[in-house]
Amino acid sequence: MRVGLAFLVAASAWPALAAELTVELRTPSGQSVPNAVVSLYPGGGPAPLAPLRGPFQIAQRNTQFQPFVLIVPVGGQVAFPNYDSFRHHVYSFSPAKRFELKLYAREQDRTVRFDKAGAVPLGCNIHDQMTAFVKVTDTGLAARSDAAGRIFFANVPPGPVVARVWHPWLRLPGNQAELRWTMPARGSQRHALTLKLRPPPRPGAAY
Repeated sequence: MRVGLAFLVAASAWPALAAELTVELRTPSGQSVPNAVVSLYPGGGPAPLAPLRGPFQIAQRNTQFQPFVLIVPVGGQVAFPNYDSFRHHVYSFSPAKRFELKLYAREQDRTVRFDKAGAVPLGCNIHDQMTAFVKVTDTGLAARSDAAGRIFFANVPPGPVVARVWHPWLRLPGNQAELRWTMPARGSQRHALTLKLRPPPRPGAAY
């Protein structure tokens, strides 16, 4: 696994003791990496969690989970509505959250509370091709990369920051890389990261 880092600091007028951060994620071939989660730990510790702002939801639609990756703060409750015309059986064997939502039909809903930080892979016991992930975070500075592989953070505290980059197919233990940098007291900063990913476990699976 290679993590290449390109660093750019651009001075501009921002509120005192806060800076903006943009992270861009690419594969070695230059392909954008969506669905990566970057979690920031200013000074090495978690930023305070904001009040739970849900609702959080992973829908079952067209024999897929939507979205593929959902970020939830510790203590968040996620709804799993079924919009398909057939039944689903949602489960996870993750150490962060082990649960089972047995067969339920269209227009029915189930909910699960996630009370421990970590990555929670999801599956359907009826449809093996269905895969998704709940990334439960213990820091208030966590975001998912968009289709262009970008993440934006506003008002990041100055000083040393530990950044944890997670993606389900990242070639590292726990599918996670850890980086460190220092945020200025004001201005903006941009980091371009190169991530080496494993191929998805089945053809056509999402990055």
